[in-house]
Amino acid sequence: MIAVDTQQYSALLAAKCDRVEALLAPFAPPPAERFASAEEGFRLRAEFRIWHQGDDLFYAMFDRADPKTPIRVERFPIAASRIQQAMTVLRELLLPEPVLRRKLFQAEFLSTLSGELLITLVYHRALESDWEVAARKLETSLDARVIGRSRKQKLVLSRDWVEEVLPLEIGEFRYRQYEQGFTQPNGAVNCEMVNWACRQAAALQGDLLELYCGNGNFTLPLARHFDRVLATEVSKRSIEAALHNQANNAVDNLALARLSAEEMSAALTGEREFRRLQSLPQPLADYRFSTLFVDPPRAGLDAGTVAMAAGFDNILYVSCNPDTLAHNLESLVETHRVEALALFDQFPYTDHMECGVRLARR
Repeated sequence: MIAVDTQQYSALLAAKCDRVEALLAPFAPPPAERFASAEEGFRLRAEFRIWHQGDDLFYAMFDRADPKTPIRVERFPIAASRIQQAMTVLRELLLPEPVLRRKLFQAEFLSTLSGELLITLVYHRALESDWEVAARKLETSLDARVIGRSRKQKLVLSRDWVEEVLPLEIGEFRYRQYEQGFTQPNGAVNCEMVNWACRQAAALQGDLLELYCGNGNFTLPLARHFDRVLATEVSKRSIEAALHNQANNAVDNLALARLSAEEMSAALTGEREFRRLQSLPQPLADYRFSTLFVDPPRAGLDAGTVAMAAGFDNILYVSCNPDTLAHNLESLVETHRVEALALFDQFPYTDHMECGVRLARR
C-alpha cells in the first residue's frame, strides 16, 4: 500500500499555499482563493510497472533515491475508486493467464468522473492473435476498455478513448479523452478550475483567443461568455478530440486551429501567414480579441507570447508551475495588474500547485 497521511492534508495544503502566495506577493494580487482536493480517491490517472517474481506479479513503484528496488503496491488510495477496484481484479485475472502476463511491463489506467475506465497493457514483446483473444475476455471481465501496446504496435480492442462528463456550474460538458493524451488528473479540482475561469470571464466581453487548448477542457465552457472564440493547439490528437468535443457540446462560436503559441503570436503580428488559418469562419483580422486565455506547459510562456499578451485588455492565465508564472508576471505587470488569484490543489501530498490569475490592463 502507498500510504498517505490524510490527517496532515490540511496542514500540508496550507503550507503549500503560503509558499505560493509568498512567491507571488511582489505582484500585489488580492487574497487568493484556495481550492482543496479530496484527501483520497482523487486521481483519475495512474501507471505502474508490473514486477514479475516467480509465479507472482505485482504493481510496483520506485523511490528516486533507490530506483532499482521495486516497492510493492497493494493499494493506491489516492486513485479514483474505479481504478482501485480494477487494480485488484486485473492482477487476479492476469496471474493464471500466461499469454496476458508474459513480458508484461506496465499497466496504465485512465478513469473519469463519469465512471469509465481504460487500461493500457504495455509489453516487451510483439502481441499476436492469442493475446487479442485473451484480452477481449479480460475487457469483458473488467467492464473496461483494454489496449495492448508494444514497440511499434498498438492493439485497440474496442476504442482508445473514454468519455468524461464534467458537472459544471453552467451545465454538463462531455469530453472525449484519448489514451495517452493529456487530461487533468484530478477531476473534481479540474471542475473547480473551469468554474473559476468561467466566473472570471462572466463580466468580460468581445472575442477570446486561447492558446494550448488541448481537448477543449476550458474552451467549451468559456465559449459561453464570449462572442467568438479562436483556440489553438499544436497536438494533432488534441485538436481531433477538441473538434469532436465541440460538435458533441454544440458549441457554434468556436474555431480551432493547429498552431503553436509561437506561431499564433507570429500570425497576430503579421510576421507570418499560415494556411492553417485560412479555413477560419472569418479572417483573423476580423476578430476583436479582448481576452487571452493560456494554460501553458511547465515552461510557461515564451518571450514572444508574453509580448503578444501585453496587447490584450484581459489575460486569464492558468499555470501548473508557480515559478514560471512568477517569471512571466514580472513582464506582464508592466502593462497589467493582477485582479484575481486562485490556488488549486491538483496534486495533494506533493509540492505542485496549480494557479489561476486574471490580469486587466492598467
